[in-house]
Amino acid sequence: MNRTTILCAALLFLGSLAAVAQQKSDAIILNIAGEDIPKSEFERVFKKNNTKDNNYDQKAVNDYLQLYINYKLKVREALELGMDTVKSFVDELAGYRKQLAQPYLVDKQVSEQLIREAYDRMKTDLRASHILIKCDQNALPKDTLEAFNKANRIRSEIQKGMDFTAAAKKYSEDPSVKDNGGDLGYFSAMQMVYPFESAAYSTKVGEVSSVIRTRFGYHIVKVTDSRSAQGEVHVAHIMVKLAAGAKEEDSLKATQKINEIAGKIKAGEKFEDLARQFSDDQSSSKAGGTLPWFGTGRMVPEFEKAAFALKNAGDVSEPVRTSYGWHIIKMMERKPLASYEEMQNDLKGRVQKDSRSELSKSSMINRVKSKYAFKENPKTRDEFNKVVDSTLTQGKWTADRASALKSVMFSLGNKSYTQQDFATYVADHQSKRGGTIAPQVMVSNLYNEWVNESVLAYEESKLDSLYPDFRNLMQEYRDGILLFELTDKKVWSKAVKDTAGLKSFYEANKTKYPWPDRLDATIYTCANADIAKQVHKLMKTVDDVDTLMSRINKTSQLNLQVKTGKFAKGDNDVIDKIEWKKGLSKDMPHNNQVVFVDVHNVLPAGPKSLDEAKGLVTADYQSSLEKEWIEQLRSKYAVKINQDVVDSVANK
Repeated sequence: MNRTTILCAALLFLGSLAAVAQQKSDAIILNIAGEDIPKSEFERVFKKNNTKDNNYDQKAVNDYLQLYINYKLKVREALELGMDTVKSFVDELAGYRKQLAQPYLVDKQVSEQLIREAYDRMKTDLRASHILIKCDQNALPKDTLEAFNKANRIRSEIQKGMDFTAAAKKYSEDPSVKDNGGDLGYFSAMQMVYPFESAAYSTKVGEVSSVIRTRFGYHIVKVTDSRSAQGEVHVAHIMVKLAAGAKEEDSLKATQKINEIAGKIKAGEKFEDLARQFSDDQSSSKAGGTLPWFGTGRMVPEFEKAAFALKNAGDVSEPVRTSYGWHIIKMMERKPLASYEEMQNDLKGRVQKDSRSELSKSSMINRVKSKYAFKENPKTRDEFNKVVDSTLTQGKWTADRASALKSVMFSLGNKSYTQQDFATYVADHQSKRGGTIAPQVMVSNLYNEWVNESVLAYEESKLDSLYPDFRNLMQEYRDGILLFELTDKKVWSKAVKDTAGLKSFYEANKTKYPWPDRLDATIYTCANADIAKQVHKLMKTVDDVDTLMSRINKTSQLNLQVKTGKFAKGDNDVIDKIEWKKGLSKDMPHNNQVVFVDVHNVLPAGPKSLDEAKGLVTADYQSSLEKEWIEQLRSKYAVKINQDVVDSVANK
């Protein structure tokens, strides 16, 4: 037997093995109401939902199989009820399809280049000034040319020696110029519109850019400074709330309080202790005022500026006013710009939402045109221009004006797009623009939009056959929406609306929702022992907490703080330390202050009322309804499991 014969035999044998493997992979793992479910489908979903462990034991597979059967039964019931034909479902699924298709309708290579470009630019903060000459994107050609020439004349004056700031104040149409002289301050990538950003990062410090076009008009940019990116800071703060438009009396109290706290910090008291005692930011006060890391653009400008102005760990700011109130900020730590790998996913999302993503979309459009032999007939556009007039810019043009036009305007793959198709598109997408745009310019813009949308729609229509992952994802979304709608009807909304059923369920299960022993109490936190004595004395004649605080806090807003509520063990440090009996507790030191508690009542353990436990009761009632529903579905639809195939998933 020669070498060629042996090789052919080997290839035939390997091919047979591959075929057997494929057959095993697509073996039927179960049948639900006559529908065969292949092993490959179950395996794909199972592995997708068990990513933490690649060693699948028999129990894990069998347990997941039962969940999968429940899932499939619910979807089958939804289909039987015709829920997949309801308009709201069809529209929602179409919306999801549009979103899910987006990553497939861009040039990934161009997108990756844009992500890398953004990161590289983020390494540097620029400071720049600009002059804006406004010009609408759809302006008439003569108006566009006039704005462009005006910007060029201004640039020429600057190049001949005119001061940029003076030119900005004289010519710029940016409303903020009267306050900033054209100075935009420091910025980084992703903070300006892309053409402006690119112009700024392409211009050297001290130099002036050429005239650039954005959706706002024409700009002249002068880069005045460049610095390495500030990175991120980790700070703590103490906040005294003060709403915008607060009364003068409240504003004075807040100012007095923040200044008193600042005085205590300067006197040597620990920032963290003061944050726990006095900060109105409940989310950070328990942690000594500590906030998550943040960088440029993550906080209100006043807070951000004050935070980045702190140079060293331990530095503390003066009181800073923001729209939230007053803050004192302490620097804890700084770190530089994160690595590209750390920021890549976040940048990817931001680039997709930014105007620069149009570059990768345009590249994809060109690729699809080439792939499917895009061909257009320019003559048909000239013919179409003859049937439009000023009614188009008034939003009143009708498609019947083009009824005599039947020619193909362009073709793509096996599909032709006619003048009638375009007429319908124009009628649906026209807008009232008055005299700001010529009808022919509007037609040209609409034609380009129509072509681009049609090209992407053509590619989108083929995604299911081109990309199995996309097809599977759409199936999951379809089933997921159906599952949600039917489960909401049968379980979630039913549990909320069925008040009689909910009450009956609660009565049968109320021992599952107990309160522990609790205290109904008021905690009095005094600045020192002398204040505590004053509070005790005044409480003998004043039983209103607001009046009590008003009198005690006349000299300082920090003298007395009061908290009333119902407390269980572990809810509050002070409550845990006192003797649980009705009446006043002893004074005791706590966080450099003096505290005591007025126990109004000792509440013994017992079941919560339905109102108190409503969230938990409703959730359990929903679980009960779902269990009953699953039992009904399993009785209604036949389920056949091929256990040998199930076992092979685990063995594999």
